[in-house]
Amino acid sequence: MNQDIYDAVVVGGGPAGATAATELALAGHSVLLMERGGRIKPCGGAIPPRLLADFDIPQSLLVARARCARMIAPSGRAVDMPVGEIGYVGMVDRDEFDEWLRERARSCGVERLPATFEKIERDDADHPIVTFRRQRGGPIEQVRARCIVGADGARSAVAKQSLPNAERVKCVFAYHEIIKSPDPGMIADNDTYDGDRCDVFYQGKLSPDFYAWVFPHGETASIGVGSANKGFSLRGAVAQMRSELDLTRCETVRREGAPIPLKPLKRWDNGADVIVAGDAAGIVAPASGEGIYYAMVGGRFSAQAASQFLKTGEATALKTARKRFMKEHGRVFWILGMMQYFWYSSDKRRERFVDMCDDEDVQQLTWQAYMNKKLVRKKPLAHIKIFLKDTAHLLGLRPASSQG
Repeated sequence: MNQDIYDAVVVGGGPAGATAATELALAGHSVLLMERGGRIKPCGGAIPPRLLADFDIPQSLLVARARCARMIAPSGRAVDMPVGEIGYVGMVDRDEFDEWLRERARSCGVERLPATFEKIERDDADHPIVTFRRQRGGPIEQVRARCIVGADGARSAVAKQSLPNAERVKCVFAYHEIIKSPDPGMIADNDTYDGDRCDVFYQGKLSPDFYAWVFPHGETASIGVGSANKGFSLRGAVAQMRSELDLTRCETVRREGAPIPLKPLKRWDNGADVIVAGDAAGIVAPASGEGIYYAMVGGRFSAQAASQFLKTGEATALKTARKRFMKEHGRVFWILGMMQYFWYSSDKRRERFVDMCDDEDVQQLTWQAYMNKKLVRKKPLAHIKIFLKDTAHLLGLRPASSQG
């Protein structure tokens, strides 16, 4: 390290932390990015094309472009949702993607430090002290910061030390296995795996309260599951999937697990000099579990709020990050939360949910909302049709096998 005090110390080098560090450096601040390394978050790796444009991400980081999603009901019924002409679902490998973001931050002037955050300490000086270890069992070291950005995941140590009730955040626990994609002819049923398709399993046997997935990553694929039920075997569910899909012979590249928050924290800052971003702020989309885009948006907003604080000395500037995020995405998060609470609660409801996905209006509006990251206000008649169909499903007036 080349100095004893930084404008900002960012704890955590995932998409939120790396983005926040880059934004702060570009705004002219001295930034230290602290990343412990050796850990990759379990993630399907899906990103919308809008992310590439909004954050200047090169197409070369995409390992695949999925042009269809397949929803599989408890009965085994599969409904394909083609993206159509409006775009694609970009797929990234978090191992490569996150490191590229960290290296871009370094090229913008951020100082990288491989280390594990320990705690925030305070003394009689004006600014807090960040303590850390460069290696397990190594000596405690410290650096001072005018502002601290916590982007250290769903069980954020920064948030727990700085924000009220942060330790009580509810989480889904996710686990996945990265495997080498099957070669043609390796599996008995060629329709079981498609390198251009994301498969989502809404089946209680694989997840009692969330979903399981098979997402293509080009030469590899992510097979995973999420659940908030601590007694449910995530590894067992993935093993069952691999067996049923004839993917047991595919080489396992790595295994990863981590908690994923279910809702945004009510506060992102301590009213003084600490702000959080990404999973540490709880911004993962309910129902879908999508986090990369929202993490980077949150990282940008938190960085801009921190920059304003650093320039003015007004700690109230830190509050603007959450206000901006919730203004843009809060309504979507609320709707997705309600959808998860209702539709994922039983296999009977999951069956009807997959049935709804067979509707062309639902598919079109779903993909438009995903690509644009906001609720689609066009085509009001389509929304009315979907509302009426949803009501029929809720009341059980339509059989689960209906097609219209």
